Amino acid sequence: MRIHIATDHAGLEFSTQLQRHLTDQGHEVIDHGPETYDALDDYPAFCIRAAQAVVDDQRAGLDALGVVFGGSGNGEQIAANKVEGIRAALVWNLSTAELARDHNDANVISIGARQHPVEDVFSFVDAFVAHPFSGDERHVRRIGQIAAYERDGSLVDGPAPRTATA
Repeated sequence: MRIHIATDHAGLEFSTQLQRHLTDQGHEVIDHGPETYDALDDYPAFCIRAAQAVVDDQRAGLDALGVVFGGSGNGEQIAANKVEGIRAALVWNLSTAELARDHNDANVISIGARQHPVEDVFSFVDAFVAHPFSGDERHVRRIGQIAAYERDGSLVDGPAPRTATA
């Protein structure tokens, strides 16, 4: 499996350790930066490049996923999700790592490096990489609805919004 990784200064140490961990497991790891610690670096370009590489690889028929890090993982997830075709999920435990794949066919996960010990991060990423998409019709349908909106702004009709009453 090819795994694209990106971070900012907050996740640089975790990223380096994770790259070794994944390489030792036989994965091909591509680091999208940063290369050195800079407390003032900006994560969007790193995460967007990693996400775009995941999409490019998947469109070329390669097995590829992505992992992005930051202090909380929130901004990194938002940046990755700006790339068409990316379904990035914020992961904070084993269950969210597995459900990201099982229900959402997530192709990128985002993790808050300041929120977890490195051993937990390894377990989250290992679960994400190993867990397949369920392919259940309801999940396929929902992913299709998200993709349609992303592609052309179309929404599947649902219940009309209601005003709350006291």
